[in-house]
Amino acid sequence: MAISVAVAGASGYAGGEALRLLLNHPEVEIGAVTGHSSAGDALGAHHPHLLPLADRVLEPTTPEVLAGHDAVILALPHGASGPIAAELDENILVLDCGADFRLADSEAWTKFYGSEHAGSWPYGMPELITASGRQRDNLTDERRIAVPGCNVTAVTLALAPGVAAGVVDASDIVAVLANGPSGAGKAAKTNLLASEILGSASPYAVGGTHRHIPEIQQNLKVAGAADVRLSFTPTLVPMARGILATVTAPVAKDLSVEQLRQVWVDAYANEEFVTVLPSGQWPSTAQTLGSNTAALQVTLDADAGRVVVVAAIDNLVKGTAGTAIQCLNLAFGWPEGTGLTTIGVAP
Repeated sequence: MAISVAVAGASGYAGGEALRLLLNHPEVEIGAVTGHSSAGDALGAHHPHLLPLADRVLEPTTPEVLAGHDAVILALPHGASGPIAAELDENILVLDCGADFRLADSEAWTKFYGSEHAGSWPYGMPELITASGRQRDNLTDERRIAVPGCNVTAVTLALAPGVAAGVVDASDIVAVLANGPSGAGKAAKTNLLASEILGSASPYAVGGTHRHIPEIQQNLKVAGAADVRLSFTPTLVPMARGILATVTAPVAKDLSVEQLRQVWVDAYANEEFVTVLPSGQWPSTAQTLGSNTAALQVTLDADAGRVVVVAAIDNLVKGTAGTAIQCLNLAFGWPEGTGLTTIGVAP
């Protein structure tokens, strides 16, 4: 019997991507679709590509509308999920695609988000390496799950195997990312206008100010790092979606490039949605477009004494909605890849 899934924030990019994936999920019936300022609109006015749902009317995002479903995906602005989730029955699976419940450290939350910490939920990155195995082991049968940030997903998956194996020094990590502006949501912002980003690349949240930094640090500590120091610089580039993360850190052991790369190959050998590409082949955002795949490559900069890992993801799929669906599958005991694809769209 299919479960009913509601999507809050359905007029936004993350909510729309969740609906696109749910339409192909054999165990799901799509329930309420809600919005805030868009309540009363036809969904097709915001997502004309979702033809089967085009005539659905967006309802207000209230606990009353979301109640009665088996699962609710919250694709809301940061800070908006807590009050809604608190009003939902504890037996409803709630998947929060915002940041409200990702951080365990309340001080880190206050420093980077500037508001009261709502608490922490089980962290929804199934592939994250932990002391006892993988984070997916902690998600089965859960009814509250915090879905990771998109930049966090790229950087964490890029470096966690090396941290867990003790072959990299996590106290000197540098991550530079090229990001499509869809990661910033649909709200109108001057720096995201086509006239501002077409033909241009521009950094943002420079100098240790990006909100995803403490989440990455938290993940790498879970993977085994004693101390995590991270220089993180994202850059807006003129592509609608996608993240290309270049992550480097000092090597902690004297390994050849082949031995170093093998650490990542072994770590992800059984992961459906993380792929270490053949030697010499480098990831691109184009190859992950529309798929739930993280594509990685690893090499050694011998002169600098640093490992270099390049990771590509689609920020709206593997970076948000696709991982939410993975977590939904785990929570209900279905195969993790149900309703998801590793096949990208090209050209």
